[in-house]
Amino acid sequence: MAGFLMSVLRPVHFLLVAAAMVLQAATPGRAEPSAAIAEQPRDAAASRKKSTATIAHVRIAGSLPDGVGQGGLLADVAPHLHRLVERLDKAAEDSRVKGVVVSIESPDLGRARAEEIRAAIVRIQKAGKPVAAQLVSGSPVHYAVATACDTIAMPPAATLELTGVRAEMTFFKSMLDRLGVAAEILQVGEFKGAGEPFTRDSMSPQLRAQYESFIGDLYEQLVEHVAADRRLPADKVRALIDVGVFTSEQAREVKLIDSVGYEDEAVAALAKRIGEESPKVSRDYAERKLDQDFSGMGGVVKLLELLSGQKPSALSGRNKRIAVVHVAGEIREGKSADDLVMGGAAGSETVMQAIRDAAKDDQVAAIVLRIDSPGGSALASDLIWREVERANKPVVASLSDIAASGGYYIAVAADTIVAAPGTLTGSIGVVGGKVAVGDALEKLGVHTDVVSKGRNSGWLSLQEPFTPDEREAFLATMKEVYRLFTSKVAAGRKLDNKQVEKLAGGRVFTGRQAKEAGLVDRLGTLDDAIDEAKALAGIKAGEEVDRLLLPEPRGLFEDLFGAAARGGDPVARITAAVGGVSSLHGLLLARIAALPVLGPLVAETDTLVLLLSGRPQLLMPVRIRLR
Repeated sequence: MAGFLMSVLRPVHFLLVAAAMVLQAATPGRAEPSAAIAEQPRDAAASRKKSTATIAHVRIAGSLPDGVGQGGLLADVAPHLHRLVERLDKAAEDSRVKGVVVSIESPDLGRARAEEIRAAIVRIQKAGKPVAAQLVSGSPVHYAVATACDTIAMPPAATLELTGVRAEMTFFKSMLDRLGVAAEILQVGEFKGAGEPFTRDSMSPQLRAQYESFIGDLYEQLVEHVAADRRLPADKVRALIDVGVFTSEQAREVKLIDSVGYEDEAVAALAKRIGEESPKVSRDYAERKLDQDFSGMGGVVKLLELLSGQKPSALSGRNKRIAVVHVAGEIREGKSADDLVMGGAAGSETVMQAIRDAAKDDQVAAIVLRIDSPGGSALASDLIWREVERANKPVVASLSDIAASGGYYIAVAADTIVAAPGTLTGSIGVVGGKVAVGDALEKLGVHTDVVSKGRNSGWLSLQEPFTPDEREAFLATMKEVYRLFTSKVAAGRKLDNKQVEKLAGGRVFTGRQAKEAGLVDRLGTLDDAIDEAKALAGIKAGEEVDRLLLPEPRGLFEDLFGAAARGGDPVARITAAVGGVSSLHGLLLARIAALPVLGPLVAETDTLVLLLSGRPQLLMPVRIRLR
């Protein structure tokens, strides 16, 4: 047994140590500061006078999803958004820290998550500490984070891309037709276009109309942000956006940034601003370090802790708690997935248990649902909605980048809904269907015989499209889900049915548009939602509360092996989705997804798998990729 254990641990040990070393060596933005502000060496003479002032350095890079994420040793290897915000807030409160440098290096951010970081930067400034941005990557969302800072610097070779807002959709119908694959996707709501990539070659007029609406509002929000933060006239900002791409020197000349220089120069300028000749620079401030020493018996113990994950330390003290329950990723039945391989999925079983845990915790005064989801299973969404509805404590929904369709379905059970201006929400409608591959198999010389009894026995068969009776039966289930959806919106938002119908049909809104339409109560961040929860629970505004993050973080071991069990590979997930009907069907779809030129189709895998489930889905109209 011991030999087997070590045979498993040895390669994992090697991979983890190698990965940690690569992460440390390859992490950009770690160059030492200039000599004038270099960190004091440990062996410096005791008589040398050292400054007690600290400049905190924080990198904003990589994927920063909502959710709880990893615990313990891995908390900052693949950090989630809340962990980055915690580090920025610590810099605001740390009396040693006199200024902060944020290095923005191509983080994977949406507009709502960018607002969370902007709000944390403002809290640092309110504490009397200047914040300098070193903008390494310059997309519009990255630039929106930088403009919240007091100064912006860019390296000489960097490019600022203030190019507006763009959405792209890829359509596969003609390709599927050539392969003999018939995608038959039904929808309730004329704007509910989640199946259009598989049934059309271009956007329907209804889909294009709603895209033009929310893209236009996101554009105006971009103009307003830049105009206010950089103190520029709105007309000039629009003209600059039409130019779009700037070298760092050009960006400085038109006042989009303040200086051209490297990170050490940005740190030196900040040191001068705070009046410190030789401050200490705290690299990767408040980041937890991964211990790379796995030697000996103690190393084996550490490795097991790394693999299994560590539960967060129990909250101490008598402070009241606000439970923050994360609903991140597509909504599915069963358990959640938040792993390195498969990405995020919000499982109804996991989310419901988290809500129950919060509801029965005597110290929890209120619950905040943090939703970052395009929707998913109608059944799973409805089950979560019921758990929110029956919670015996105040519930506030905080909407992140996307909280639409099933994500919004859950939100309407809350007492109050808070969204960011750039949140995409709404999409009140239903979609579902199947992909028939019988003709494609015939072309490959594969014939399927069928024996059945019952008029609609083949309604989920992938051999052929719906018959009229099957289509009618399936559509009836979708219409009932749509009725449930709209009735829950009407009751939760205190709107009459006619008002809801004007906002339903699959229409998508920005958070700002949703506020005007009455679909959300106010605009703000997660902190604003927590303040709302405190008020509903009768907690005074200045009273300190603890945050209880739920569901509990998962360990690396559970992530890796759990992902394998769930099928982390997109092709494997397609195969599994249809394998119950015929493994050949799965192999055909897997072959389609594996073609090198079909990367966009692989990106739609999760949507396709949900649509193949044979159940009504509450999904956004098309997977939205905004630039």
